[in-house]
Amino acid sequence: MSRQSIGPQHVLWLLALTIAPWVSPATASAAGRPNILFIMSDDHTTQAVGAYGSRLAYLNPTPNLDRLAKEGMLFENAFVTNSICTPSRACIMTGKYNHNNGVFDLNGRIDPENQHLAIEMKKAGYQTAMIGKWHLKAEPAAFDYYCVLPGQGKYFDPVFRVQGDKPWPKNTIVKEGMHSTDAITDITLQWFDEERDESKPFFLMHHYKAPHDFFEYAPRYEDYLEDVAIPEPLNLWNQPKFGSLATRGASDEMTPYIGTSIGRRNPRRNYAKHYGVDSWLSDDEAKRKAYNIYLKHYLRCVKGVDDNLARLFAKLEETGQMDNTVIIYTGDQGFMLGEHDYMDKRWMYDESQRMPFLVRYPKSIPAGSRSNAIVENVDYGPTMLAFAGVDTPEYMQGKSFRQICETGQEPEGWKQEAYYRYWMHMAHHDNPGHLGIRTKTHKLIYYYGTDYKGENQTPPAWELYDLVNDPTEIVNQYDNPEYAEVVQDLKHRLAQLRDRVGDDGSHYPKTEAVVQEFWDYSEADRAKAIRISNEYSKAKMAE
Repeated sequence: MSRQSIGPQHVLWLLALTIAPWVSPATASAAGRPNILFIMSDDHTTQAVGAYGSRLAYLNPTPNLDRLAKEGMLFENAFVTNSICTPSRACIMTGKYNHNNGVFDLNGRIDPENQHLAIEMKKAGYQTAMIGKWHLKAEPAAFDYYCVLPGQGKYFDPVFRVQGDKPWPKNTIVKEGMHSTDAITDITLQWFDEERDESKPFFLMHHYKAPHDFFEYAPRYEDYLEDVAIPEPLNLWNQPKFGSLATRGASDEMTPYIGTSIGRRNPRRNYAKHYGVDSWLSDDEAKRKAYNIYLKHYLRCVKGVDDNLARLFAKLEETGQMDNTVIIYTGDQGFMLGEHDYMDKRWMYDESQRMPFLVRYPKSIPAGSRSNAIVENVDYGPTMLAFAGVDTPEYMQGKSFRQICETGQEPEGWKQEAYYRYWMHMAHHDNPGHLGIRTKTHKLIYYYGTDYKGENQTPPAWELYDLVNDPTEIVNQYDNPEYAEVVQDLKHRLAQLRDRVGDDGSHYPKTEAVVQEFWDYSEADRAKAIRISNEYSKAKMAE
């Protein structure tokens, strides 16, 4: 046990073991250590959490969730290391970056022997349960109890995989006539009533499918926000200094092919088409209409999550466990809500990279506190283990930030940058492969633009954003001479960061060859990037 995790409750626990060594660790821990409830929604971004004060806050989208911020701590700089569902969940479960846990994309899996967070919690004497969206393919067998959606799962009449006589994944139940958000909450409440072992503290992962696209909300929310014009982000509209050759192409020739759009910009995948917006509307009118439909559908899913949290919190109050439980809420990544005319996640832009992270535990976390410390999802597991009185295992790369939760102060030597890497080059939503570094003041993104084989190349380019003067990332400063020293410093720090987290490129050497080829971004590199832009655009037009 680390020094920083020792408190009065741990002294009592250790004393109990000394006086009565025949008492089991599980029984002793039940009296001294908190329960841990880890709530995670899918694609719930900070812009749609009232406590974060975004343009949507006045709509009061999350009053129950905001309670955690009011009575606990809100993290302003919590970041995902790879903004896509399965890789993010793998980082949380293993405490390792994706290049080390082996889950680079949606095809990844975490086998039971590598479900480290559940394994360590069980070793510490916790009753463990996983309910809701799992999305890691293998059976969550490291948990004492599970009831999980198959893959992405369905919004309505959801099927759940459960423990039973048949081998995984053949034991299933169906919640007919139910919305998945309601069903997941019902299952958790039933777990409390029927499965709960009162002799142990619990570690419960309660995960919603909502508000993942295509945002199928429960019918009772049909009228919610119906007559409200949803506030638009300023960067919904064109920003001539945003982006780079990688995201716009030479003379903007790539703009129809990069990123799912709200309006008609991307003819292959856009929400004006998805929602059947009238073809006779102008492009701007179509974008505005699609944006409003999109946001209302999304926020109705969020409303369902928040209402169900009220039910979950009521159960904790009823059983007297509300204040004896470390309650954490997060999304598995951020999400674009129209910013830069993008939807979905995957991007390193803040709306996608930033995760909501709220934590409440009144016994040690001051109410209404905030932190701008940089934390990553690889740190979530070690932090939960620290609250359970468990030192971070050596095999985990993440670090506990329990001390930050309790004091608001960063420990000496705490990280000052977050690492990001998105590997699924041009899959699904047309996002180029990229990596980068995010500090409290700047962000440097490197679009190397190639798949695992070094093929299907899009134009490589760099983007730099000054987050102090340009928090919505509208102006790419990479070629601004005034930022030359910043670029040089951040490139150096990025190289060091890659080395520190172990992303040496050995996993996909042909991809790494492209990363290295355009790293300096000389005039010759730029000229080649323009040729790649021309060739890619011509090929897309031919399609």
